[in-house]
Amino acid sequence: MLNKKNKFSSHYTKFIVLVTKATLLFFLSLVCQQTFADRIKDLATPAAARSNQLIGYGLVVGLQGTGDGASIFFTTQSLSSILGKLGVSITGQLADFEAANQATGRLDLKNVAAVMVTAELPGFSKPGQRIDVSVAAIGKATNLRGGNLLLTSLRGANGEVYALAQGPLTATGIDAAGAGSKVVVGVPTSARLPNGGIVEREVPTPFENTDYVVINVREGDFSTTNAIVRKINETFGDGVAQALDPVSIVIEAPEDMTQRVAFMSIVENLDVAPAEPPARIVINSRTGTVVISRQVRVTAAAVSHGTISVSVAATNEVSQPLPFSEGDTVGVQNAEVEVAEPNNPMFLFQPGVDLRQIVDAVNQVGATPSSLIAIIEALKSSGSLRAELVVI
Repeated sequence: MLNKKNKFSSHYTKFIVLVTKATLLFFLSLVCQQTFADRIKDLATPAAARSNQLIGYGLVVGLQGTGDGASIFFTTQSLSSILGKLGVSITGQLADFEAANQATGRLDLKNVAAVMVTAELPGFSKPGQRIDVSVAAIGKATNLRGGNLLLTSLRGANGEVYALAQGPLTATGIDAAGAGSKVVVGVPTSARLPNGGIVEREVPTPFENTDYVVINVREGDFSTTNAIVRKINETFGDGVAQALDPVSIVIEAPEDMTQRVAFMSIVENLDVAPAEPPARIVINSRTGTVVISRQVRVTAAAVSHGTISVSVAATNEVSQPLPFSEGDTVGVQNAEVEVAEPNNPMFLFQPGVDLRQIVDAVNQVGATPSSLIAIIEALKSSGSLRAELVVI
């Protein structure tokens, strides 16, 4: 009897161990799948949530002598207009128009600067909400540090006022000079106002007026769009989502706004495995930065890269005649030209090599970033590079 119990307990223990291992493998597989998946909210945005650009013109006051001065006429005109609206006259009530213009031209506004004010109005913004504002000098102001932006209207492309901006500036640039030396760090003529703008007008959106909700994929791709449509239909049923093109997806949503918001909350948190991006190489020619995507392939090609350096050395000498001779003392310049070409080995790309092999082959010959850019451009010109080349 004891033997049967021992056998039963041993089999039961083995069964529990197998079930535990299977459960662990199942959850590990889920974790691995979710690791390579992204939320729909990270891949697409609602079409109704598009942002709008705003622009305005204003004045910054309170500068420490780094303003526009007297040479920028529109700065003096703007300040005179603002003071007039506040009941302050710089010429007196009985002054004529010509005297007013002369008085305005004599203003030396070293503490005032004319600026352009820009902002981005996010989608679904409501009156009373705050937005960030950027400010940039347009006159001769050299530094906006410590200034305050006066009340400025921010208008949209239709000319309507959508926000108002005012407040102290946050400038990170530094401009200091003295004793013939000057130090400039960053851009002192640009500044920001975090939460310095207040929304005054709402932009109408079709989110609550249509039977469908449209979302746009950030990177237009047939495979990614198809994966999003398939995931939504698997979750809510066939026909709920339909693709219009590689970018836009139409989703049938509830009519009640509370249910529609809850429905879109579920949709945007669904996990979808996006498609692999196209093979692309991005080159920044100014900084020498090269970014190569994982899908880049190279066909069979032999590459040799070398740099020819030419050095010219000049030696200045003086040729003097013999004593008591009739010759003249003249200067003589001797130049030596030397040409050096390093013996760089040629490396061979096998058909279908991947990113790691490309980087290893280039590093073996000790190529600099500029040399790497030249090699990539030559491979693209020869037709051996299977990737899109983007130069910024």
